Amino acid sequence: MSNLQCSLPTPAPEAARALAGIQTIAIVGLSPKPTRPSHQIGVYLKAKGYTIIPIRPAIQKLLEEPVYPSLAAYGKPVDVVNIFRRAEAVPELVDEAIRIGCKVIWMQEGICHEHAAEKARQAGIAVVQNKCIMKVMESLA
Repeated sequence: MSNLQCSLPTPAPEAARALAGIQTIAIVGLSPKPTRPSHQIGVYLKAKGYTIIPIRPAIQKLLEEPVYPSLAAYGKPVDVVNIFRRAEAVPELVDEAIRIGCKVIWMQEGICHEHAAEKARQAGIAVVQNKCIMKVMESLA
């Protein structure tokens, strides 16, 4: 299997465990367009009381939050890095997530990168691939 092909989604119990005790979620690729899944999930997470950190170049503010051009620019620890980017971007994001002290790498539906996921696990970071964070949270409610 290529690193860019999606594996089976992370099993539901493992994904649910990754959410235990989280508060801060960096959303990489948060869209300003209300019809995009990343925007809808950002709205959902904020409404549920999570602290969201939008990560997207060239935008100053989204969902009433300051936007950072990269995880490195944010530079502080977060509980979850929620990725809405192509699989090719995942290795660099994992490297940045390791540097800022992330607890969970969460790749949304359709996004997987086995090599980067293994690197994150070796750094002690939980990894969820090919799974929607909002769907998992709703299933736990």
